[in-house]
Amino acid sequence: MHYDVIIIGGGAGGLSCALTLVSARGRGWEWAENRKYIVLDTGRSDMNRALFKNVPGVPQNTTGKEMLQILRRQIESFGGAEFSEERAVKIEGEKGNFRVITEKGTEYTGKHVVIATGFHRFDIEVEGVKVVDNPYSPKPGRVMIHHDGNFKIREGLWVVGLLAGAVSMFTAAAGTGVQVAVNILSEWAGKRVVIHDVPPEE
Repeated sequence: MHYDVIIIGGGAGGLSCALTLVSARGRGWEWAENRKYIVLDTGRSDMNRALFKNVPGVPQNTTGKEMLQILRRQIESFGGAEFSEERAVKIEGEKGNFRVITEKGTEYTGKHVVIATGFHRFDIEVEGVKVVDNPYSPKPGRVMIHHDGNFKIREGLWVVGLLAGAVSMFTAAAGTGVQVAVNILSEWAGKRVVIHDVPPEE
């Protein structure tokens, strides 16, 4: 199946990107309807080992595992996104016609690809990606992907989360995923859009 966005990685950045994308559905925006998204995730996010005590709006002592479940439920509530427990090994093609190949040999095609695999290493084969030492990590040996400052590697190919150089805290990593989703949605809308809501008037 052909997807509008393929997201590789299911941590803070990847899931926040997916959540923002699907939340554009059901608002009467024709350009946002019937979009298809998929998240490829191996379940190895650092969030599995996290305990949140200083995340704005999140109850203290919420675990990272709980937060991952919350995000998944939020995404599923809007519809339009699939999840597959697979590891991507190769990205080919250009904007509008990317091919993502997994370790199992499955091939997914999509218009955009968002890479959100964390900063421990980057071992996906893809042309034009420059992997550098991550200067923002509190620990040595971490990597990041060079981008244009707005998380674009090249047209249609994006990087979010710690691999994009975000500070290794949930809100910072999540924010990069939201920003990339808004960039993609704005492209489809043909104007700048922001996805947020207000309560109904009583």
